[in-house]
Amino acid sequence: MSKPRIRCAIVIALACLMAFPAAMKAQENYFVTYTHHMEEPGSLEIANKSVAGFPRAADSFLGSAVELEYGVNAWWTSELYLDGQTTAKQSTIFTGFRFENRFRPLLQEHWINPVFYVEFEDISADKNILEVVGHDGIADFLGRNDRADKEREIELKLILSSNVKGWNIAENFIGEKNLAGDPWEFGYALAASRPLALAASARNCTFCRENISLGAELYGGLGDRYSFGFTNTSHYLSPTVAFRMPSGPTLSFSPSAGLNHNSHGVLLRFGASYEIPQFFSRLRRK
Repeated sequence: MSKPRIRCAIVIALACLMAFPAAMKAQENYFVTYTHHMEEPGSLEIANKSVAGFPRAADSFLGSAVELEYGVNAWWTSELYLDGQTTAKQSTIFTGFRFENRFRPLLQEHWINPVFYVEFEDISADKNILEVVGHDGIADFLGRNDRADKEREIELKLILSSNVKGWNIAENFIGEKNLAGDPWEFGYALAASRPLALAASARNCTFCRENISLGAELYGGLGDRYSFGFTNTSHYLSPTVAFRMPSGPTLSFSPSAGLNHNSHGVLLRFGASYEIPQFFSRLRRK
């Protein structure tokens, strides 16, 4: 897809956000985009996000991240990622960790709810594609696992999110810097989702419409400090499906379509999450 078409896709997505300024816990609906929903204080969520890729000029891969997300209090959520990947004809390796913290300054619900995100990454040969920034693209997947350099990076996000009439709408603006001295790189992620029904069913059922949410994500890179824009960047459009099992885990799936020659043609994302309320209180009672 050409640069004018990428711009057009972003403009259309932003127009949709304005047309449907977006109520539900939607954090697990998306794979890349964050919302203003925080983890419940004292609760621990255990989750996995995986992505399978099939590059045209490189070996197929499966990246996976295990997440441990804890609600420190109502305005602070902390999370640890443990990342790994396996690449066909190469190896299976542990690629490193990420430690993130999200802070919500306004606890009451507003038309737009801001959240500030700070993350430290210590990774190498990572293939989870949890965000796209700078000039990230398919060329980054041509190297071998055993020749990858260690990367220590700081990542900042401004998360804007709204809930209106059942819709969740989220916009993320991303800045990332390699601590070795590379320039700041930028990216974006936009998403919208809604459950198939807002009112709970009168009968007990697993596959009730209110347990299934549909949506879409649009995300990609915006260059760096010296070359901000769409030149040599990659972009993806992804429908999303999330199914919440009553008193069980949430299962999610999202096929991503690359929008230009610098992107992977197709990425298949899938994940599962399970929340343990009042985790440390339960341990003390035992």
